[in-house]
Amino acid sequence: MMREVNLNVGLTPKHNCSYLRGQQEQLLVLLDKDRLTPQGYEELLSAGFRRSGGDIYRPHCQGCSACQSLRVDVAAFTPSRSQKRILRLNRDIQITQSHQKKPAYFELYRRYINQRHQDGSMYPANREQYDHFLICPWLPALFIEFWLEQQLIGVAVTDALEQSLSAMYTFYEPTLADRSLGTFAILSQVIMAKEQNKKWLYLGYQVDECQKMNYKQHFRPHQRFIAKHWQ
Repeated sequence: MMREVNLNVGLTPKHNCSYLRGQQEQLLVLLDKDRLTPQGYEELLSAGFRRSGGDIYRPHCQGCSACQSLRVDVAAFTPSRSQKRILRLNRDIQITQSHQKKPAYFELYRRYINQRHQDGSMYPANREQYDHFLICPWLPALFIEFWLEQQLIGVAVTDALEQSLSAMYTFYEPTLADRSLGTFAILSQVIMAKEQNKKWLYLGYQVDECQKMNYKQHFRPHQRFIAKHWQ
């Protein structure tokens, strides 16, 4: 049962939707600085919010509810046949963790954005946008590194909280798209969350009409935040 809390929020002007062509979006942005803590953020995650850099927001679009926060039930999760195949395909990848941002991350991020997301708002990638998007002053990120033959091929930026993990963003070597590294990164985070006895893995917003977001719905069982309730 979620408890009611009063939040001090602002509403952004309307701007072009990042997910649906021809749509306008607005965001609720948290203004309560005293809630910018790991504990406060986990509570807000459970109310459908998300972070970008150090800012916490939630879509608030009139006449549209396409963005639905999605979280995976870690204990109940069972990989599908195709997900098991991806785990086998990538069994030669070594996984390490770091709490420090490394120069190699940006170069990999730059190649990923510039080759795979040329139609997105983050193109072309630059250092200022990278830092503003991923780095949070009040919540040190966990960087999950994926290595193949001593080459860094992927990074999953993850928020490690008391009861959950939140998959912030994953970027990887664009020439290795046939390995399904985005899906592999999420599967690796589910495994990590299970090992740490976390209850949830938050995957951000699912938008059924957006092809690039549809991969999230294949991690089951999951819940979606709809009409202020998890369903």
